[in-house]
Amino acid sequence: QVQLVESGGGLVQAGGSLRLSCAASGVIFRIYAMAWYRQAPGKQRELVARITSGGSTDYADSVKGRFTISRDNTKNSVYLQMNSLKPGDTAVYYCNSDNAQGNYWGQGTQVTVSS
Repeated sequence: QVQLVESGGGLVQAGGSLRLSCAASGVIFRIYAMAWYRQAPGKQRELVARITSGGSTDYADSVKGRFTISRDNTKNSVYLQMNSLKPGDTAVYYCNSDNAQGNYWGQGTQVTVSS
């Protein structure tokens, strides 16, 4: 079965950086788009960034210029480099694969940005 496992979250001060990783298994990783979502307390889950199988990327306006999504098909992994973090970035971050096999989510990793 498809499994997505996130890592790399934590507590960081405003202006700091974190790099999230998501390792995928049970899916033909290289042929599918991957995405990062986040959900803050009391808010709906929102798309943060997406990367296609060919490497094209798309970002939420709130993170453009600060976050970078990338993938390594040799490691079945997708990454989210987060720079210039703000308290408003505090959320649980989820890895997502919406593909022909189904729509899959990781367990989430907490990112907390202190002011």
